[in-house]
Amino acid sequence: MDQSLALTIPTGHGSLEQYIHTVNNIPLLTAEEEHDLAERLTLHDDLEAAKRLILSHLRVVVSIARGYDGYGINQADLIQEGNIGLMKAVKRFNPSMGVRLVSYAVHWIRAEIHEFILRNWRLVRVATTKPQRKLFFNLRSMKKSMHALTQAEAKTIADDLGVKLEEVFEMEQRMSGHDVALLAQDEHDDDAFAPIDWLADESTEPAHQLEKQARYQLQTQGLQHALEQLDPRSRDIIESRWLVDQGEEKTLQDLAKQYNVSAERIRQIEVKAMQKMRAFLPQEI
Repeated sequence: MDQSLALTIPTGHGSLEQYIHTVNNIPLLTAEEEHDLAERLTLHDDLEAAKRLILSHLRVVVSIARGYDGYGINQADLIQEGNIGLMKAVKRFNPSMGVRLVSYAVHWIRAEIHEFILRNWRLVRVATTKPQRKLFFNLRSMKKSMHALTQAEAKTIADDLGVKLEEVFEMEQRMSGHDVALLAQDEHDDDAFAPIDWLADESTEPAHQLEKQARYQLQTQGLQHALEQLDPRSRDIIESRWLVDQGEEKTLQDLAKQYNVSAERIRQIEVKAMQKMRAFLPQEI
């Protein structure tokens, strides 16, 4: 249903203001018209009825999305997510509920917008439980000023929303914090420094390079020593299965045919050879 509906929903290829102007001029439905269209959709899966129900409620999505201006998310993206919630509401709406579609759709519209904000707001998830989400979306409106919360204000909010006092202070700190750019704003300024300049790459340090070189030498020499402890057939099986370039490995069946034994016998020899090699490999590997 959604793909067909998308063809008729105003896309707003111009400005956001133009989109809002367009949806605000779509006629509202009377209660009787809405009930008739909802019945047509429910009983006959009438997509045209679904389109009219959605189009007439796009202004509701815009109105709800405007309430989330303070989260730094593009308004057009919020409206788009809200429209998805509206489509879900229309699909599930039953006219026998005895309520108008707008009352039913508000929950679905807000749910989609909330999920979108939580997925995209900064790099860190700020709310994971239901009470924390409620705190996240109500803290701004419940604060009486732009100043930091006092102990009494935080206690009132915690009691009203059913969360811990420390969660209120932690959420306030997260929401009032500022993002810090890792890269310098002016890449051409040789004197400009940014946090990323202070992040060391340990892999390039001399001590790390020497340790890496020593480990590699230990591994290669130790492996060669372990291979020398095997009989020719066992060594050939190990080398053919594990020590050749990718794509050139032999299968158990290939080796079974080569040595005229079963594939299970090759597997047993391989397992026994591996166990023997481990006893001769350096413990540092």
